[in-house]
Amino acid sequence: MAKFAAGKYALGVSDRSGFVYKLNDMRLEWTGSLVGPEEWEKKQPQLDPRKHISDPQALKNPRPTTPMVLSIYVGVPLVENPNLRNLTAFGFVGDVTVTTVESGVTVNLTGVSAASAVGSVSAAPITVFAVTVANPGSGNKYYIDSVQQATLTLNEGSIYRFDQSDSSNGSPTHPLRFSTISDGTWGGGSEYTTGVTTNGTPGTAGAYTQIEVAIGAPTLYYYCSNHSGMGGQANTP
Repeated sequence: MAKFAAGKYALGVSDRSGFVYKLNDMRLEWTGSLVGPEEWEKKQPQLDPRKHISDPQALKNPRPTTPMVLSIYVGVPLVENPNLRNLTAFGFVGDVTVTTVESGVTVNLTGVSAASAVGSVSAAPITVFAVTVANPGSGNKYYIDSVQQATLTLNEGSIYRFDQSDSSNGSPTHPLRFSTISDGTWGGGSEYTTGVTTNGTPGTAGAYTQIEVAIGAPTLYYYCSNHSGMGGQANTP
C-alpha cells in the first residue's frame, strides 16, 4: 500500500496569501484553507448559532398573593343591627363573608379596607330548618318545619342548618345525614359528607346537622343513620 512522503523539505503555498511556507509548518483552518502559521485564525464564536435556551416562565414553589377568606359568624344571642368593627389590613384582603343564623338581623358591611386589594364583601345567611320526629302510624318520620318528609330545595353555594335540638330527635337518637341514594345506607347508598358538619347529640340543645351545598352537588336525600324510612328528598338546582 502506497504511503505519503514525510514532506520534511516540502514547501506549500498559502491558500490565503500565496506565500510559500514549509508544508509541515502550515495549519489547516476551519474553512478548509491551508495557511501559514501566522495567518491562521480561530473561528469566531459569533459564526456559530447559539443553542436555544428556553426562558422558563413558571416558578418553582412560588408564594403568590392569595385571597384570604374571612368568615364572621353572627350567633345567638346578639344585639340588633350589629355593626362589625372596621377590618383593616396592610396587604391583600380576600373575600369577607358575614354568616348569620338570625332572621331579621341587618348586618352593615362597611369599613373593610387594605393597603392592596379587597375581595368581595357579602352577607351569607344560614337557612335553618326545625327538625322534629313523630310517628304518623307507619313508623317514625322526620318532619321538616312541621311537614312530614318534606321535599326540600337546597341551592348551590347556600348554607342550611337542620336543627335537631327538639327532644323528639332523641331517646333513641335520630341523627340526620345525607346521601345520594334514597334512604341512604338503608337503601344501599353511602353517607354524603361534602360540606356537611354536625354538632351535639340529637334531642339536646344546640344539636344540628349543617350543609354548605357544593357547586354541582347531586340530588340529595336526608335520612336517619339509626333508623330506615324516615327521610326525604333534597333537590339541588
